Amino acid sequence: MLSREEFLLETGISKEIFQDLLSLGWLETTKDDGEYFSDADIVRVRKMERICADFELPVIAGTIIVDLLERINVLEETIQRLKAHTEE
Repeated sequence: MLSREEFLLETGISKEIFQDLLSLGWLETTKDDGEYFSDADIVRVRKMERICADFELPVIAGTIIVDLLERINVLEETIQRLKAHTEE
């Protein structure tokens, strides 16, 4: 778990973008005696930043794309499990 400051250093995002992500509910803190963020959040933010930079998109569009990519991944994993189950 990372503190806010550590999270900002790891991701390289600005405080403004960080606040936007919190306001959108896209980033959520784990409150155990303070604000902490997971390693998975770092991966999500880096992916969002890369997408926004590559396609010159606003932050909100990047968050939507990352959310959709995560949903696709879950669906693909579910399909693979179902295929494996039916082949048995």
